[in-house]
Amino acid sequence: MGEGEEGKARVTAMRKLSEQEIERIMGLLTDGKPLPEDYKASLFDTKKEYELIYAGKEREEDILADTMAVPLQAVKTFRNGKQANGWMNMLIFGDNLQVLKTLLLMKREGKLKNADGTPGVRLVYIDPPFATRQEFRGSQDQKAYQDKIAGANFIEFLRKRLVFLRELLSEDGSIYIHLDWKKAHYAKVMADEIFGEERFQREIIWRIGWISGYKSVANNWIRNHETLLFYVRDPNNFVFNKKYIPYPPEYERWGGRPTGQGYPIEDMWGVFEREGVTSLQVVSFSSENTGYPTQKPEGLVKRTVEASSNPGDLVLDCFTGSGTTQAVAEKSGRQWIGVDCGKLAIYTIQKRLLNIAESKDPENPKKKYGKPCKPFALYNAGLYDYKMIKELPWEQYRDFALKLFQCRDERHEISKIELDGYLGADSVIVFNYQKHKNAVMDKSFIEDLHKYLGHKIGKRFFIIAPAASVQFLEDYIEKGKTKYFILRIPYSIIEEIHNRGFTKIKQPVSEMDVNDTVDAVGFDFIQVPTVECKYLIDKPKKADLFNQNTKECVIKIEKFESKVISRKPLEFANLETLSMVMLDYDFDGEVFDLDEVFYAEELKKNGYEVRFTEDKVKGQIMIIYIDIFGNEKREAKTLSGFNGRRKK
Repeated sequence: MGEGEEGKARVTAMRKLSEQEIERIMGLLTDGKPLPEDYKASLFDTKKEYELIYAGKEREEDILADTMAVPLQAVKTFRNGKQANGWMNMLIFGDNLQVLKTLLLMKREGKLKNADGTPGVRLVYIDPPFATRQEFRGSQDQKAYQDKIAGANFIEFLRKRLVFLRELLSEDGSIYIHLDWKKAHYAKVMADEIFGEERFQREIIWRIGWISGYKSVANNWIRNHETLLFYVRDPNNFVFNKKYIPYPPEYERWGGRPTGQGYPIEDMWGVFEREGVTSLQVVSFSSENTGYPTQKPEGLVKRTVEASSNPGDLVLDCFTGSGTTQAVAEKSGRQWIGVDCGKLAIYTIQKRLLNIAESKDPENPKKKYGKPCKPFALYNAGLYDYKMIKELPWEQYRDFALKLFQCRDERHEISKIELDGYLGADSVIVFNYQKHKNAVMDKSFIEDLHKYLGHKIGKRFFIIAPAASVQFLEDYIEKGKTKYFILRIPYSIIEEIHNRGFTKIKQPVSEMDVNDTVDAVGFDFIQVPTVECKYLIDKPKKADLFNQNTKECVIKIEKFESKVISRKPLEFANLETLSMVMLDYDFDGEVFDLDEVFYAEELKKNGYEVRFTEDKVKGQIMIIYIDIFGNEKREAKTLSGFNGRRKK
């Protein structure tokens, strides 16, 4: 083996690197140039005193280097209230792992900072899915084995995100990880590895409620708590505002109520606290109840936000669910970022923020908050509207295209041809379809390109182009020693480049599925599903004793098909890809304000009928049909549109 080949072998053995990465590293070493930070970390292994070992565990360096960043596509901006310091709060629909990589790049570019100029996020609060459906069964059958693997997958799912969250924290930042009894202990060991055991501050026990819903089913000790793990980036320098509550009435029986500013809050929350003093529960009749599964109370999150951040600081929740963190951050004068992969979550948060003035005041629950939310923007990350992309000005389109395929934006010339950047060590050109409106990319285009570039480039050359402009089906055309790869928009990422499968974010079909954990890789483009329905007026299935004249609007879904772009043809039966139907009973023509959601599993039991009393409709109703991939079909109706009658 030659000296060069031996060097390549050593580099390859250190971690799984692509051929182009190896060539770039060898070139930098040969030229005596410094290695990028990502490669330095990848090439040197470290040994820990102890660690959690499980199947599928990746190196932190590989997680940071290999995770795809996805560009953020602005969908809509809500401009209520005044914007401060040039910052626009961000609500992002997409896989949070890829979004966290994008946010990390923003931090490195100086675009992610607190109001005082400190880079990074001051506070992270996350309430990730608890993996409650992956239970160990204690037997040795195949099902038990699958459940154990699912458990390990959940730990790695969470670990990948914690690695990025650590990097996103400001130097004096903090993170709270909210879990239940099933995964808290695994997560503690894992988080000690990621942050360092010396950065662990407290295990906080939150008593769920005074009357536990588990009393009727538990056959041993009654579970009535969840756990928050509190870590900081620097144990010698972190923001913390000590919190106090009024002394509880019990103290009178213990010899009188002490004087002073109050009782310092301990790491047991909700034990001596009462409604009217500090409420740490969401009850069904509470004004803050959104109806979203697993919603957490504002009082609970408010305690972490006010203790571990200051007004103007940036607060991040990448499992945002019902939007409690965003609502609390808004009311507390903090800046915020929320990320979720569920359309139900996104529309729930949008409604909650736009109606925040009517919610309770954080200082006086008997009063309304009374202020509009500050401006925020809704973004897509990983699922894009291609029509909007094509309408972008050229420079914005070029920037989006490069980010979409993980290319570095570095203009350069070869043989007087202007190129746009690099993918690894190889050159990239973005086909300017706007400048050459009638031009198509056929094999003769590749031949002409090769005449100028062939002897001056390496084994790969990449061309980004709209799929409609490309006149051949091959992923690449080989000329001499060079393969000219075509990166089509829209198209799944070429597996030869990324060496991984392509998966989509899946939307839930039942309430139980809302918090399922899904790792999405890559991107896709919005494909409006085909929906055919009958809109009827019918007698209610259940009689209304108080109003005998009540009638119901019925949406009878007869056809629902998704248009899926995939290398491998995917076959779905009619109605199989339906996720849910969302309704806004009083649509204002501009903003969808979620009123009710119907999950596919329940609709299936009812013959795919959406039913609601006609008195709910106030003017115009907006109906959104959502498939399991997050695509939407929207229809606006008035009562006159429900013109069919149920046949007897």
